[in-house]
Amino acid sequence: MTINGPKIYFTIPIFGGIPITQTLVTSFLVTLILCGLGILLGRNLKKRPGRMQVMTEKGVTVITNMVKEAMGEHNARWTPFIATVFLSSLLGTLLGMTGILRSSTADISTTMTWAVLVSFICWYQAIKNNGLLAWLKGFTEPIAVMTPMNIVSEIAQPVSLAFRHFGNIAGGGVITALIYWALSGASAALLRLVASNSLAVSLALLAAGLALVLLLSRRKEGKRRKLPLILGLICLGLSGLSLIDRLWSLTGRAWPEMSGLGAGLCWFAALAVLLLGVVLLIRGKKLPGVILTALGFLAICFVSEGPLGVPLLTLGLPAVLSLYFDVFSGVIQAFVFSLLTMIYISGNCPPPAEQSSES
Repeated sequence: MTINGPKIYFTIPIFGGIPITQTLVTSFLVTLILCGLGILLGRNLKKRPGRMQVMTEKGVTVITNMVKEAMGEHNARWTPFIATVFLSSLLGTLLGMTGILRSSTADISTTMTWAVLVSFICWYQAIKNNGLLAWLKGFTEPIAVMTPMNIVSEIAQPVSLAFRHFGNIAGGGVITALIYWALSGASAALLRLVASNSLAVSLALLAAGLALVLLLSRRKEGKRRKLPLILGLICLGLSGLSLIDRLWSLTGRAWPEMSGLGAGLCWFAALAVLLLGVVLLIRGKKLPGVILTALGFLAICFVSEGPLGVPLLTLGLPAVLSLYFDVFSGVIQAFVFSLLTMIYISGNCPPPAEQSSES
């Protein structure tokens, strides 16, 4: 297993070569989405707002109040900048859940650019409010011996801000990838073990699965046992995959080869059809549910290079971890980055009364 950085799609041959990477594509897409939403939600505002306008105004009010509480009333003008940083971070992380794009916040170049920008804003505001000499004099406080430490602390501020955000998002992706890789190996080993045995093993698993399911289905609802029923379904699944693979191999046909992008799109489409079939089964529509579930499963088999290529053990845990790292951790890290940005900027933008007294 190899874990690489963002893929380089192509290089523009100017200024020594400008690589167009996955991170740059995701960041550009985030910019387009935010600009599009800004234009869409900000036009045709009415005195009697509709549902969308009410939700938009509520979101703006929440962010504005957050900025006022963290930075003070006099710094409310920073609301658009803080909102842009928060939404760019959140959307850049969530786009990584598509499986096609890469999270822009999982690249140190993105978070470091934001952190350096915040540092330049802080330095500019400090010089603007206190003057260049007063800003330089601040590095010698409380005593001149502390000057090197103050300079190091000023440089460490953007580094810490960038690595905290990058480390959490990139680390979550690495952990999820490692667990998925391990479960894929275990799934392949289990299914290949079934396939390497004789046809009698597949038939025995089929018989055992049918026996367990049929016997338990005849019992009353309160007397059913979940563990034997699950074992029976597992036996049926393994035997079914093995038998389908054997029947397919008898035809002498080869599984179609697909590109990575094509396989990813087909996988998502097949999974959507499979989930739709399961939903229909739950809602009591048996015939269309069975048909869609079977079609989705067969499509996944095609994309996975045969029935025994379906990574059964990877269903569940990696998805839950990805949901945690991409959604929960993404929201938390975007909020923390925005909060620290507000703290750093407000420290260099004191109220007007304090500015006049200091001057």
